[in-house]
Amino acid sequence: MAADDVWTTVDDYLVGELVAEDEALVAARELGRERGLPPIEVAPNQGAFLALVARMAGARRVLELGTLAGYSTIWLARAVGAHGHVTTVELDPRHAEVAQENLARADVGERVEIAVGPALDVLARLTESGTEPYDLVFLDADKANMAAYLELALRLTRSGSVIVGDNVVRRGAVVDPSSDDPSVQGSRAFLHALGNDPRLEATALQTVGSKGWDGFAIARVR
Repeated sequence: MAADDVWTTVDDYLVGELVAEDEALVAARELGRERGLPPIEVAPNQGAFLALVARMAGARRVLELGTLAGYSTIWLARAVGAHGHVTTVELDPRHAEVAQENLARADVGERVEIAVGPALDVLARLTESGTEPYDLVFLDADKANMAAYLELALRLTRSGSVIVGDNVVRRGAVVDPSSDDPSVQGSRAFLHALGNDPRLEATALQTVGSKGWDGFAIARVR
C-alpha cells in the first residue's frame, strides 16, 4: 500500500475511534463539493484538534482566515460556546455564501461573522476599529502572506492568545530556500517570524494523513 493510502487509512481509523463528526459537519463538507469549492478543508481529526486547542485556551473570541465552506468554522464556533464569537475571513463571496448555509444548518450562524474580502484589508480594518482582542487565531488563508497575517494578528491578540498556522510544511518543500513557489516562501517567512519574534513562543509539527504530508505551527503570545 502506498504511503498516502496508509496515512488516509490511519486517519480514518483515528476519526472512527476519537472524532464525533455529526451530520452538520458531514453536510458542510458535502455541500462544498456540490458547489465546486476546492476540497482543502481540514480533516475531521484536525477540526477536532482546533476545537480542543480553543477549549484548552478558554477561547471565547476566535479569528479565522480562510472560511471556505465553513467546516473548520463550525468546529471553532462550537468550541467557543453559545456566548462566544468567531470572525472568519473569506476572499470569495461564493464561498462565503456556502459557508453561511452550512453555519446556519449547524445552528452556529448567530455566533459567527463572515467578513468577505482580502484578509490583509479585513485585518487592517479590525485593527483600526479597536476590536476586542481574540483568544485564538487560525491562519488558513493564502500562504504567500502568512508573515503579514501574523504581524496583524499580533495586533489583534493579547498575552496568552494562541495562533495556529496551517499548511506550513508543503510536502517538505519548506526546507528549500531557492523555491520559486510563493506559498513555500510565505511559509518560510512565517516560520522565521515565529521563531524570531520575542513576543511569541512557538513550535511546528509535521503531519501526515488524509490531507497528505504537511504540518502546522502553533504559538502563544507572551
